[in-house]
Amino acid sequence: MYAECLLPLELLQTGEWADVAEINGDPCWVNRMAELGLRAGSRLQVVQDGSPCMLNIEGCKLCLRGDACSRILVRPISSPHGN
Repeated sequence: MYAECLLPLELLQTGEWADVAEINGDPCWVNRMAELGLRAGSRLQVVQDGSPCMLNIEGCKLCLRGDACSRILVRPISSPHGN
């Protein structure tokens, strides 16, 4: 259903899963997100949408504020075990 659709992370709702496609922004910020586990290819679940947005990435929680969610493009998936 969503296979070719890239969306800003901010458009996902609580409980939805996605694969990260791109992270845009200052290289230092992009590298910091990678250090925290948020990088192209990682799978995440939105635990709480809005601002702040809380994500589950490989069992770890990450909270993002401000426009951070608009700079992360994701490919929504129907379940954590694949498309």
